[in-house]
Amino acid sequence: METEFKQQTGEKLIRILMFTLTLSVMSAFMFNLVLPQISEEFDLTIAQVSWVSSAYVLIYAIGSVTYGKLADSFKLKNLITFGLIFFAFGSLIGLASQAFWMVLAGRCLQAVGAAVIPATAMLIPIRYFAPERRGSAIGTATVGLALGNALGPVISAFIISFAHWRWLFCVPLLLLLTLPFYRKYLGDEQSNPGKKFDWLGGGLLAATVAMLLLGVTNGTWLFIIGGILVLGLFIMRIRSIEDPFIQPKLFKNKRYTVSLSIVFLISGIGFSLAFLSPLLLARVHQLPPSWIGFAMVPAAIASAILGRKGGKLADLKGNSYLFFLASGSLLICFVLLSTFTGISPVFIAVFLIFGNVGQSFMLIAMSNSISRTLPKEQVGVGMGIFSMLNFIAAAMSTGVYSRVVDLGSDIHWNPAYFYPSCFTYSNIYFVLAALHVGILLFYYIQFGSAKKTSVQMES
Repeated sequence: METEFKQQTGEKLIRILMFTLTLSVMSAFMFNLVLPQISEEFDLTIAQVSWVSSAYVLIYAIGSVTYGKLADSFKLKNLITFGLIFFAFGSLIGLASQAFWMVLAGRCLQAVGAAVIPATAMLIPIRYFAPERRGSAIGTATVGLALGNALGPVISAFIISFAHWRWLFCVPLLLLLTLPFYRKYLGDEQSNPGKKFDWLGGGLLAATVAMLLLGVTNGTWLFIIGGILVLGLFIMRIRSIEDPFIQPKLFKNKRYTVSLSIVFLISGIGFSLAFLSPLLLARVHQLPPSWIGFAMVPAAIASAILGRKGGKLADLKGNSYLFFLASGSLLICFVLLSTFTGISPVFIAVFLIFGNVGQSFMLIAMSNSISRTLPKEQVGVGMGIFSMLNFIAAAMSTGVYSRVVDLGSDIHWNPAYFYPSCFTYSNIYFVLAALHVGILLFYYIQFGSAKKTSVQMES
């Protein structure tokens, strides 16, 4: 009876979570369209105003693992209450902004609050669903991610067509509508109640992530060296105290560490779909921003429709089956994009469907697998690290892709490519396809066949 009640509660929470994820993802990407307007209004360069997006991602990445760790010691309902109220407070600051520092402060405060959402998205399926039904729950949650990606550019373009860009800060205020439901349905689960929180260790990890991200994205070796040095201090810290921010034994779990390595690679590769595709459509196919947004919508809608199906496949046939299916879909996407880079934007939009659906399936397979490798007392921080790596990979890959696009290319590496130009994008997609083949082989070597993987990753 208790199990059935918990399952019914989980079903209600997962629907609320889907709405929460939709709004939070929309908020994360809506400001990308208005950076030129912000630059013009405050007489700043694009590089300067890009901190509106960069600072958000940076804080979001650090906050996701921090909230994950806090969720092991504090009630999740209290954490999400704090996070959503802080998110709304940042939105009000941004809405009232009359100077750029207020805009930036608003976005930073939004990120501090919004970072609780990835932790919630990982923990609700784990705490409220049995392992055999967890994939379906995660699949439902990813529908929110896909809808947010699809609606973000469209809603942003709609709002700025009749209102000032500051009104974009109003959208996250709708998240306050979900707060009473979280307070009602979330229980009082705590893995380690009353346990002392290692704030120094958390601060060192945050400094490490911040410096490494700034170093890679800006090409500044001083930040990279500083990040490595702080990482050394963080390792010394977690090895020297009884209750560190992250238990060193967590990384002795081979299945967990190998899975994290795979997640980092596939997240960095997958972000090319969100970052490179708009550049390809703008620079090669000369599409205006509004049409670029519409070209990206079919892929996001397909991910939203098939996300729950992917979760059910993971439950029925195993995470490895979904991983191989996702890899195949991604390979099809990258090979087609590499071979037909110069074709009509309509076909590009179709190719992106394979990529976005494959990436959604990959996220479901890996998050479901990783959740089963963690003991109960390490689930919060373990899944927080998983979320953090997704954002770090996305941020770092942006810097890499930007530099490669700027360098350009006069030759093509794909032997099937026959267009007279667009070599750069074709080569990038060709390399990404090859990398996915390598990841697929690595996954198979580490975990064996689909049947063996199912046993290893779900035991």
